Amino acid sequence: MTNPRIDILQKLAKDKHNENKKYFTKLKKKPPKNLDYVMQDLHEAEFKRTDCLDCANCCKTTGPLFTSADIERIAKHLRMKQQQFIDQYLRIDEDKDYVLQSVPCAFLDSDNKCFIYDVRPKACREFPHTDKKKFQQISNLTLKNVAICPAAFNIVEEMKKKLPL
Repeated sequence: MTNPRIDILQKLAKDKHNENKKYFTKLKKKPPKNLDYVMQDLHEAEFKRTDCLDCANCCKTTGPLFTSADIERIAKHLRMKQQQFIDQYLRIDEDKDYVLQSVPCAFLDSDNKCFIYDVRPKACREFPHTDKKKFQQISNLTLKNVAICPAAFNIVEEMKKKLPL
C-alpha cells in the first residue's frame, strides 16, 4: 500500500473514523491473543517501506510530551540549563505536561530532519506507537494518529484485514 498524500490523509481518516472507532471498541472488549505480535509485524513491515523524512507531518502539526528525563537529556545535549531549555522551548499544557510552545517543532530542519534526533523525546522515538504492547489500550490515541501519520493509517487498514472482528 502506498502512503496517502498528506493533503488527503485527513479526509481519508475522517471517512474511516466511524469504522475505526467501532473496530477499536470491539478490540478493547476482546483483544485477540496474538494482537501484539500482529501489530509488531505490521509496524515493522510498514516502516520498511515508509521514510518518515518524506513527510514529518507529526513534527509539523503535533508536539510530543517532554518527560523530565527528556528535558534533562536534551538540555545537556544543547549545553543549556534545564530551566533555560524549558523557558525557551516548552510550556505546560492543560494536563500539566511539558509540551512545545508551538508547532512546527523548533527542532525540525527544512529537509524534515531533526536537529536533536539522537536525543529526541521518548514520545518522538515511539511515534506512532503502533508497536506498543497492549495496543488496544491506546486506541483513542491511534484514532488521532491515523489523521497525522500515513504509516499509522496504513497499519490500521492492514490490521482490520489481518484481524477482522
